[in-house]
Amino acid sequence: MAEDPAGGGRRRPVTRDGDPADQARSAAARGRSDRLRRIRRGYDAWARVYDWFARATASVGGVRAACVDALDLSPGDTVVEFGCGPGVNLPALRDAVGPNGRVVGVDVSPRMLDRAAGLVERRGWENVSLVEADAERPPVAAADGVLATFVTSLFPDPYAVVRRWCELSDAVVVAAFVPEGNRAANAALRAFVALNGRLFDAGGDDPLGRLAGRTDAARRALDDHTVGRERRRHLFGTIAIEAGRNR
Repeated sequence: MAEDPAGGGRRRPVTRDGDPADQARSAAARGRSDRLRRIRRGYDAWARVYDWFARATASVGGVRAACVDALDLSPGDTVVEFGCGPGVNLPALRDAVGPNGRVVGVDVSPRMLDRAAGLVERRGWENVSLVEADAERPPVAAADGVLATFVTSLFPDPYAVVRRWCELSDAVVVAAFVPEGNRAANAALRAFVALNGRLFDAGGDDPLGRLAGRTDAARRALDDHTVGRERRRHLFGTIAIEAGRNR
C-alpha cells in the first residue's frame, strides 16, 4: 500500500531524495538529483499546456483505454500510476477499481500534481491519493496493478526501475514510444524526441537509438520478471503497450 494513509487529492506527501550529506558524497546521487530537477523544471513549465493536450488526445488511438484494460483490474484493487501527470488516466483507473478500491498517482512535478489534485477535488474522490516522488524509488510497498505511460524513456536504467515495479505489483503495464513504425511516423517521433531531448537525455547523433534502447530495456524487464506477457501496438506502430502479470 502507499505510504500516504489518508485518501483524497488534497494532501500530497513528499518523498525526499535523501540526506543532503549523503548526496554530497555520492556522484551518482548528485546525477540523480540533477536529472530530477531537470525533469521537474520541464514538466512544471509545461503543466498547463500538457494538461490540455493530454486531455484533448486522451482517446486518440485507444492507447490509454488499452492500458487500463491490460491491467485487468477488479473492484477493490489498488493501482499505482507512475508519472500520473495532470491525472488524465485517473478517471479510467478509478472506474476500474470502483469506490472501494484505491488509486495512487505518483509524479515528480508539483505543478502536474496540482492539476491532478484539481481533478480529484472536482470529482470528490476520497480514494485517490497523489504523491510527489520519484518512480525509481517507489513510495508504495505493494499494489494489484502498476501503470506507466510514456515514462520509462526518462530513466537512465529502465530495466532496474521496471524490475522494482514487477516486485511490488501483480500486474505492470507500460506504454512507450518505439521508433519501429513507418518512415513518416518515425520522422514525427524524431522531431518529438529532439524537442524534448533534455528530458530524455537524448543528445548525440542517434536520439531515436537511445529511445529505442530504453524502450527495449523496459520490455526485457517485463519478460524477465513477469509470467504472463502481452504486447500491443498502436498509432502505426509508434506506441507499444507492454503488459506483464504475475497472478
